[in-house]
Amino acid sequence: MKSFYLTDVGKVRDHNEDSVIVVHNQNNDYLMAIADGMGGHSAGEVASSIAIRYLGRHFNDTFINMSKMDAATWLRDSVTEINGLIFGHEKTHPESKGMGTTLVVAIVTKDYILFGNIGDSSGFVMKDGHLHKVTYDHTLVNLLVSAGELTKEEAKDHPKKNVLMKALGANDPIDIDIFDCDMDIDEILLSSDGLTNMLEKEQIEKVLLGEGDIDEKVIRLIRKANNRGGTDNISVAYLTLGEDGVEE
Repeated sequence: MKSFYLTDVGKVRDHNEDSVIVVHNQNNDYLMAIADGMGGHSAGEVASSIAIRYLGRHFNDTFINMSKMDAATWLRDSVTEINGLIFGHEKTHPESKGMGTTLVVAIVTKDYILFGNIGDSSGFVMKDGHLHKVTYDHTLVNLLVSAGELTKEEAKDHPKKNVLMKALGANDPIDIDIFDCDMDIDEILLSSDGLTNMLEKEQIEKVLLGEGDIDEKVIRLIRKANNRGGTDNISVAYLTLGEDGVEE
């Protein structure tokens, strides 16, 4: 497999509250994750950093020869632990009260691929030349669309489209949506909403199908999002799979 990730402050914000990681262990299992923090200076970036640092360490230390069911349990337990760490930090740092973070994760092994998400950071797969969104955004407008009170078109420009219904540090207890993914895919893309609010899925797909190495494509996506306004921090994690699932 080949991977690359990058985060950018964007054109409007004065600091970056996103955190990103791509790691692999001794079995060549991969963990990809993006956390989009909220809460302002010395708060949002702390929450996202707590989530990503914990996941990276915990993956390297404990994710060993896990079945798909064990991996799903590992994800749920990890999220519970991260949530506790964020609430614990708030208790000892009153200035960070109200901080939280979204989270999107992909675990890739030779036997299965799992996605998980909380909030509105997104997970996609590329299959047969088409980009497909795997995750479901936990936003107010998505809830209204599901209830038939808004159309998808109305949701795109709704004034409350960024209102989250679920986030780490905001809900206790917390659970993560987990998606069992088809192994017959070519690529995985994770992003914060700083990308998906600026670019349509078809525009992202066009970049990924274009010429260039994976790092060039990630840089191009962030540049395009910035050219369209860059109203938020922009984070992208990108992984390509070989024909046999392992590309070295």
